[in-house]
Amino acid sequence: MKSTIRHFSLCIILSCHAFAAADDKPNIVYIISDDVGYGDLGCYGATEVKTPHLDQLASGGRRFTDAHSTATVCTPTRYALLTGRYAWRQPGTGIARGDEPALIKPGTTTVASMLKQAGYKTAVIGKWHLGLGNPPSTDFNKKLAPGPLELGFDQAFVIPATGDRVPCVFVENHDVYRYDPADPIEVSFGKKIGSDPTGTDPGVKLKIQGGPGHKDSVINGIPRIGFMTGGMAARWVDEDIADTITARATGFIEANKSAPFFLLFATHDIHEPMVPHPRFRGTSTCGWRGDVIHQLDWSVGRILETLERLNLSEKTLVIFTSDNGGQIKDTYDDGTNALHGRQKPNGILRGTKGNLYEGGHRVPFIASWPGHIPTGSTSDQLISHIDTLATLAALTSQKLPTGAVSDSLNVLPALLEEKPGPALHDHLVLQNNGPSPLALRQGNWVLIEKGGGKKSIQPAVGTADNSFELYDLTSDIAQKNNRAGSEPERVKMMAELLAKIRQQP
Repeated sequence: MKSTIRHFSLCIILSCHAFAAADDKPNIVYIISDDVGYGDLGCYGATEVKTPHLDQLASGGRRFTDAHSTATVCTPTRYALLTGRYAWRQPGTGIARGDEPALIKPGTTTVASMLKQAGYKTAVIGKWHLGLGNPPSTDFNKKLAPGPLELGFDQAFVIPATGDRVPCVFVENHDVYRYDPADPIEVSFGKKIGSDPTGTDPGVKLKIQGGPGHKDSVINGIPRIGFMTGGMAARWVDEDIADTITARATGFIEANKSAPFFLLFATHDIHEPMVPHPRFRGTSTCGWRGDVIHQLDWSVGRILETLERLNLSEKTLVIFTSDNGGQIKDTYDDGTNALHGRQKPNGILRGTKGNLYEGGHRVPFIASWPGHIPTGSTSDQLISHIDTLATLAALTSQKLPTGAVSDSLNVLPALLEEKPGPALHDHLVLQNNGPSPLALRQGNWVLIEKGGGKKSIQPAVGTADNSFELYDLTSDIAQKNNRAGSEPERVKMMAELLAKIRQQP
């Protein structure tokens, strides 16, 4: 079986060499959305929201039904995507604070550094959430390095962390966008600072109410996680974030239309706070959550329209996915919360963002490259975001440094094959926010360590008791029947494999 896979992969790689020789290297647009669930798009069965541009992308390319983020939350997923390395191997890669120092060391091989070496112009636009600057915490009044530019990106225009965390400013390359030195920025995730109102102040005017953990500094009428003072001219307006970063993304494509480019477009949508631009409000039946899905689809449409107008569609590989599964949350109350759940974010899948059931990490994944990826096709190949580095290296004929990619797998055959080929992944490891608990996918079986659906605790390895949950996804995609008790030998075998993978450097 392994020799067959190697032979098949070699044929695909040789084909890519032919593409490069005939057409030059393809442009690459990788769109990673935020908190979009497996069931949130029309092409994945959504009925309460409309996603015509994403549906168009799927009909013009390939829709994957067994694609996964390696983590069920944002920071570790993004770490794995860029580095090809499981984030649980690197301590401190859990959900980053707004003032987190850089989590990826300069000199690390990343998707961006590899493609830059291959002659690509590279940019990241949108959500970053991988830290900026040096320890112990980021000073937003100084040069913000290291950051994306030290990891292979030529340009960066990013949200430092998340929309619900301070500081509520964009960072352009090494500096806060529209920074005013006369109004320095200070950030605190402990004590209150400055005179800005908080979400608990009596009589404070709010656009939306903040729930648990989201009652600190009020910026643009929205309470956040953490406190912030200063930077008044630099503060974003939530309603305009999608317009701002989409314009930056299309501008990068325009400026680099004559050379191969790599654009990592990391949307804020549909992460909380979900504050759609007024032109999208009321366009869905699912309140503001559905409206920001429509806003996301518009952003994707603008990217596709720009590629078409510049005659770049057939020269560009476009990938769309999400950083983890979806969730109906009560963190904010925008007045339409009762409608949010009309569209089930993860369809029939069990679980949500933040736990190791399928709904936490099985995500939409669409790839389109006219003339190379079969149109209107569907693949059930097991793939993951962690495969991005090895796959794009194969696509662009780049040799990665020995030992640079410990966990990434070249899944180019899954993108380009005309007919279903042999399974590429022998196994896949999945995490929540930290190194424990983990889940192991092998074939159609998934083993989940105790706490994977709730509290994170480290079970004993190699037992067949309630330390594990075991599911056969072939017959039980909704994970209703825990088979751990009836399959003790399989539990033991998979637990031992997971322990062995944990011990690998």
